[in-house]
Formats: sequence, structure tokens, C-alpha cells
Amino acid sequence: MKQVTAIVVSNSEIMPRIHLVWLEAPEIARIARPGQFVMVRCGDSHDPLLRRPLSIHQTDGSGKIALLLSVVGRGTSWLSRCQRGDCLDLVGPLGNGFSIQPASRRLLLIGGGIGIAPLIFLADRALSQGCSVTLLVGAQDASSLYPRSLLSPSINLITATEDGSEGARGMVTDTIGDLAKQTDQIFACGPVSMYQSMLANECLISRPLQVSLEMVMGCGVGACYGCTIKTGKGLRQVCQDGPVFDLNDILW
Repeated sequence: MKQVTAIVVSNSEIMPRIHLVWLEAPEIARIARPGQFVMVRCGDSHDPLLRRPLSIHQTDGSGKIALLLSVVGRGTSWLSRCQRGDCLDLVGPLGNGFSIQPASRRLLLIGGGIGIAPLIFLADRALSQGCSVTLLVGAQDASSLYPRSLLSPSINLITATEDGSEGARGMVTDTIGDLAKQTDQIFACGPVSMYQSMLANECLISRPLQVSLEMVMGCGVGACYGCTIKTGKGLRQVCQDGPVFDLNDILW
């Protein structure tokens, strides 16, 4: 874990109210693993007081990291206005990330909405290790889907939209079907409702399934206990023990 000053390289709105921010942060890029996150100071002072947790969305091999953020409040609104050359105060990389099993060659990644944020880093890492990657992404409509142009052409992309404007009509969990049976490992990130639907899906019973939890975090380092959850192994902190957990270990 390091506290660094990262320089903004670019900031673009790639979907409505969703920004992709690239930063020069070699100290973090060098040691980051898929599924980890950073805590970002969202202002020039200590107002807002709390940092915001953001998944490491991507690294480029030359010391840059990307963050994908949804503009939902004062902190992320400030981040969305940052321009090239601005400096951001980051702490990271934090948390425990995804783990690809040595025998896994076919991976299924499932992202609901902004839940795609940590999955692109995972997809890139998996491809570099010779795995095949299917990315199943869901959103409300076509305009809210992650741009295909930003994905590696080696990724098999499948989409689902609630209004049927692109891909399958319905929720992303309605599309899992036989995809789960054709893969060695499954990874997901999305809202709690998505995970609850996955638990009820017969295709996923007894399958290795790692999920990244989206939680409000006060400190990001295990000091405040604000992100404590119940698991089959006792109380755990999402920031320190996660954010990645086995779906079947979480007690909802």
C-alpha cells in the first residue's frame, strides 16, 4: 500500500455519467492485482472528508492505471471534472483481488452496470495468461453498455439490456444459462440483487464463483469497521478481507 500523487492523463465520459480516468501512477500500477482498489481524495482540501473507493479498472504496462467512476455525489462529481495535468491523491492498491486457479482456462466474467469496473483488468490479465474470456455485461439500455471499442478483440462479449435495445432482453442473470456450464471459473461484480439472483440459479450451484462486493467504505484499511459483513467464516471486512469473496461464503 502506498500513498501517491497521480497525474491525470485523460478524463472522458464514455457512458452517461460514467467517466474513464487514466492516471500516471507507476508505484501502484507495478504491484496492482485485478480486483484491488484505491482510495481517492475527492477535493483540494479535506472536504469531502472521506476518500472514495474505486476499483482499479485497468493498467497499461507503462505505469498508468485507469479508474471507472459513476457520478453519484459530491466526491465523484469533483473527480469527473478533473482535467489532464491535475493531481489526485491516492492510497493503494488495497484489498484482496480475484484469483485465477492454475487449471482454469475458460473464464466467465459477469458485470452488472458499473460492476464492470474491476472486470476489465481481470480480463486483460486472464488473456495474458492464455485463458479464454467471455464477458457478460448487463445494463438498463444500449447507451449504458460499456463501449466495445475499449475492449480487447480477444474477449467474447455478450450483452443484455433491460429494455432489449441491445443484446438479450432482460437482466444479465437471465442470460447465464449454458455459459456457466462451459467455463472453469466464474467471476462477477454488481449489485446485491444480482448476486441474490445468481444464488438462486441452478446452473451456478457448486460452481467456483468469486464476486466483488460494492460497499461504502470509510477508511479502506480496516480501521473503521464500517464495511463489516457476515460470512460463513465469521465477520469480515470488505476493504481488508475482500472486496473479493466466494459468493457461497457470504451470509445475506
